[in-house]
Amino acid sequence: MKLSTRSRYAIMAMADIACHGKDSPVRLAEISQRQDIALNYLEQIFVNLKKSKLVISVRGPGGGYKLTSSSDKIFISDVLSAITPELKMTRCQANENCVSNNAKCLTHKLWVGLENNIMNYLSSVSLQDIAAGNIQVPILQNKQRFIEVL
Repeated sequence: MKLSTRSRYAIMAMADIACHGKDSPVRLAEISQRQDIALNYLEQIFVNLKKSKLVISVRGPGGGYKLTSSSDKIFISDVLSAITPELKMTRCQANENCVSNNAKCLTHKLWVGLENNIMNYLSSVSLQDIAAGNIQVPILQNKQRFIEVL
């Protein structure tokens, strides 16, 4: 599974605000330069972030964007949900069945479990965690078995 570029950039931009916007709003041009993201692309992303009430815009000299909550209260899953409303690993739509015979596919529960694990992890990491460098990388169980498969 790959996150969209839009989702990754939204997370990067929000983390940038968490790092640099403690005392004053952060201009998109500054984020663009620091994170190497096109300014016009950031403008499109921030429309969604603002609609989702994760950021507010401040007008005038010294204006820019601020987080609506403290960075320890905004989780990566919140940012991802603002940009990509649904993270899906299955091919079925919502609660519908996956295959043509009106049933769930053989691997349906595998993919739903993976979705849940991804969202649990992203719900455990806040913007503050990123800003402070406190990301806990989960330890891969059965690492040797994974290497053997590759």
